[in-house]
Amino acid sequence: MPLSIKDALAAKGLHPDADELARIESTWAGYQELRRDLATIETADADIAVRNIPGGDHIG
Repeated sequence: MPLSIKDALAAKGLHPDADELARIESTWAGYQELRRDLATIETADADIAVRNIPGGDHIG
């Protein structure tokens, strides 16, 4: 039986209200859809990288 988002959050002591839980579930469903798309793309098309640059939040 898969663990629900509500159960996973409750295990961490987080108890969002119904509206917030619906937003979290919607966002998670979007992530899952994007992840599913990754399995079908050609490797040559996957040439984008994300880098974390500390203090790089500004645009110069």
